[in-house]
Amino acid sequence: MDAEIFARRRREVMQHMGGGIAIIPSAPVRNRNRDVDFPFRPDSDFYYLTHFPEPDAVAVLVPGRQYGEYILFCREKNPEKEIWEGLRAGQEGADEQYGADDSFPITDIDDILPGLLENRDKVFCSMGRYPEFDRRLMGWVNEVRAKSRNGVHDPGEYVNLDHIVHEMRLIKRPEEIRLMKRAAKVSARAHRRAMQTCKPGMMEYEIEAELLYEFRKGGSPFPAYPPIVGGGANGCILHYTQNDARLNDGDVLLIDAGAEIDGYAADITRTFPVNGKFSGEQKAIYELVLAAQLAAIDQVRPGNHWNDPHDTAVRILVDGLRALKLLNGDTDGLIENGDYKRFYMHRTGHWLGMDVHDVGDYKVAEAWRLLEPGMVMTVEPGLYIGSGSEGIDERWWNIGVRIEDDVLVTRQDSEVLSDDVPKGIEEIESLMREGRKQ
Repeated sequence: MDAEIFARRRREVMQHMGGGIAIIPSAPVRNRNRDVDFPFRPDSDFYYLTHFPEPDAVAVLVPGRQYGEYILFCREKNPEKEIWEGLRAGQEGADEQYGADDSFPITDIDDILPGLLENRDKVFCSMGRYPEFDRRLMGWVNEVRAKSRNGVHDPGEYVNLDHIVHEMRLIKRPEEIRLMKRAAKVSARAHRRAMQTCKPGMMEYEIEAELLYEFRKGGSPFPAYPPIVGGGANGCILHYTQNDARLNDGDVLLIDAGAEIDGYAADITRTFPVNGKFSGEQKAIYELVLAAQLAAIDQVRPGNHWNDPHDTAVRILVDGLRALKLLNGDTDGLIENGDYKRFYMHRTGHWLGMDVHDVGDYKVAEAWRLLEPGMVMTVEPGLYIGSGSEGIDERWWNIGVRIEDDVLVTRQDSEVLSDDVPKGIEEIESLMREGRKQ
């Protein structure tokens, strides 16, 4: 993305800061074991404001500073280390490539940052996210406090930067929507590949490998979250990620997986029969979940509140479970007392963006938030009938169905970003037949 996009975001943040200073660290590198670290991903708020991809970096915004309002602390160029670890932007790259007004080596931050804090009324930061960095920040503040006899004052107020940045991140701009559409298309190709590849006797991790192949081929450095590939009973475990069981003839397979493109996530779930043909019971549950999902998506429009899709999905699911004799009682009573939650225990969606469970308040002043153009959310009703479900005939056991799409609120209605993945029963079975012919 153009550097001016990030400069504009920083200016918008500084409009809320008055005479304060904002300090935004990137995520720390996490050790996996001994000499091996986990793949690095920048902190989402930091990346949203800087687009700077390297570790060991801190962004500082100082409105009104004579020598430039945006300062970036980052690693220096180091030819010897770059042979082992890859190229670094250094101070010159931070200025020229990433738009910093001023850049200093991260090793100098203890000497420079206390001076930037002097006589600033407020510190805007995200306390509690990185406790080790919080302790360093308090150390810098105490250095300034110790100079009080010299007429220097330390910041007297700490403001949660999340309230500003997360409201900005909740409403996606055109450049963000383009990235989310790309992530959805890459993810859609992966889901279609999984459908065409799947057959009885395969292992869940073989299907996961097909997903990861398409993600990487499409330019995604890593998944937006650990993929869920659960066959049979495993599909009834909401966050199942072991993905190490055999796929059996007669089971359904639930896949929840999405790619990440330049920091933006897709989040798609599809459920389909391992052998390519839904049984009667599987079809009944699947059609019920699909009806709930389509009705819920229809509720994603400006002016409706966040909970409208969930309320709609719950009512359709409860009515359908009653018709299938899997629940007994009247619909209103079953919803009020929560009896349906034995089969549907999660909500119908969440915000989506740089984080798969993205930032943004769901309520404002204790009322469900109204949907606005630019918001992106998932719509993902499901039903899960585990083995041993009390009072439920065994023919329904181990059917776990979830259908999830990524939905953008537009000016008039909504747009399904992930609609390249089939979800009608005939479409799914047809695609799987095609895959078996190849």
